[in-house]
Amino acid sequence: MSPAGGRLLRTHGAAALNGLVAGGLAVAAAEFTAAFVRREAAPLVTVGQSVIDRTPRGLKEWAIRQFGTDDKLVLRIGVGVLLAVFAAVIGVVARRWLWAGLLGVGILGVVTVAAALSRPAEKDTDVVPALVGAAVGAVALVMLTRPGVVFGRRTETAPADGESEAAATPTVPVVATGPRRRTLVGGAIGAGVVLAGVGRWLQDVRFDVSKSRSRVVLPPPAAPAPKPPASTELGIPDLSTHITPNRDFYRIDTALVVPEIRAEDWKLRIHGKVDREIEIDFAQLTARPTIERDITLCCVSNDVGGPYIGTARWQGIPLADLLREAGVHPDADQLVSRSSDGMTIGTPTAVVMDGRDAMLAVGMNGEPLPIVHGFPVRMVVPGLYGYVSACKWIVEIEATTFADYDAYWVPRGWAAQGPVKTESRIDTPRNMAKVPRGRIPVAGVAWAQHKGIAAVEVQIDDEPWQQAELAAEDTVDTWRQFVWYWDAKPGPHRIRIRATDKTGYVQTDEEVGVGPDGATGWHTISMTVT
Repeated sequence: MSPAGGRLLRTHGAAALNGLVAGGLAVAAAEFTAAFVRREAAPLVTVGQSVIDRTPRGLKEWAIRQFGTDDKLVLRIGVGVLLAVFAAVIGVVARRWLWAGLLGVGILGVVTVAAALSRPAEKDTDVVPALVGAAVGAVALVMLTRPGVVFGRRTETAPADGESEAAATPTVPVVATGPRRRTLVGGAIGAGVVLAGVGRWLQDVRFDVSKSRSRVVLPPPAAPAPKPPASTELGIPDLSTHITPNRDFYRIDTALVVPEIRAEDWKLRIHGKVDREIEIDFAQLTARPTIERDITLCCVSNDVGGPYIGTARWQGIPLADLLREAGVHPDADQLVSRSSDGMTIGTPTAVVMDGRDAMLAVGMNGEPLPIVHGFPVRMVVPGLYGYVSACKWIVEIEATTFADYDAYWVPRGWAAQGPVKTESRIDTPRNMAKVPRGRIPVAGVAWAQHKGIAAVEVQIDDEPWQQAELAAEDTVDTWRQFVWYWDAKPGPHRIRIRATDKTGYVQTDEEVGVGPDGATGWHTISMTVT
């Protein structure tokens, strides 16, 4: 590389660093400001949530399949990388045309403000962190690109791209080098680190609800759940336990930052097509008689054989009782529940009122709801996929109609109503496993919430279907373990299963993806007996 080329590369590199430092300082200032507004107002959060809201269904399904519950982390990294690239470009552009670099900062500011305003739970103050971040970023870019402004002296000039040294004009300042530049860049980086660190600490202090959760004492349930029969658990290694521990329970939602609401601040409003509006706080809600039930929840994004399903012992207040007190109108066939972050979920009114144990849950497996699972209150409705029933961090229920309102997922291509489909899954042996010959268990779980499982069959290769042994049933709203013992012969084999629910419906072999209302097909694995 020629000396001129090397100098140009170093100059562009230093200019890109200017943009990165200015961008980082802008983000840090916005994080710090969000500590005085609310965590959800941080620009990286509002932009990320805006991306989630506008992601096509197919891409969203792909992301869940590829990254599972890490999809939000991947999104955060992606947004951060794009921001870094854009900031570096702004820095390079600003070296020659400062006004253009500042225009780039302005564009980022407009995008972040628009993202904040587009959120359904947006508050007027949500735009403040974006505005502060843009202002700080613009000032930092000027300071780093025109260091003479800071040090009170003119910097030497450099030739523009392709010009000779003699043709250099004083219109393209050199990026400062030496001690002055190191001082300026180092100071900006240090300020960014301090601002970001203090901002994040303040957010944790101001918005953390763990202390509120620790003070919640669940009342003894007026209608406790019966103890499941001992034979509910087959005790087979690698088989999913009947009750899923809270730490292992799947989490699928659109919240980039988990909403945190203190129990003392929580309120629920029931309104719309009702005779009388109801507003109730957490103390009033938990003073009412509670029920305790074992219920299996399943995400509509669960592929055949997928992991997004689990069973917990939920404690809560019967939802139908509250709706009867409000006097829901006969024509209100949909209940739109709203989360504190603006998420809307539409649930058929008739399903909630048909006698099943639909509830406003406050407890999960004997403790207050974990924050990531909806503390302080969430909705649980047996027999429906979560996207039409399981509203976490719930703060509002509106009685309306399916004709009048489409909840969040419907315009994105999902069905307005989503009853859980009869399905089953092989837990052991694993797909592509190698196992020794002999008698091995083929075991897993089957579910048909609010219908119940009547039978599970196992097929090896193209041999006749074999009836599996079912564990004892807990309730019709929970999954059920099964096992079939196979005298395995050496060689490659295919295993598949199908379930029959208590209505007589046999699980279909038609392979359909998760959209628009849940996957179907027989879970099939391949394995080798050695």
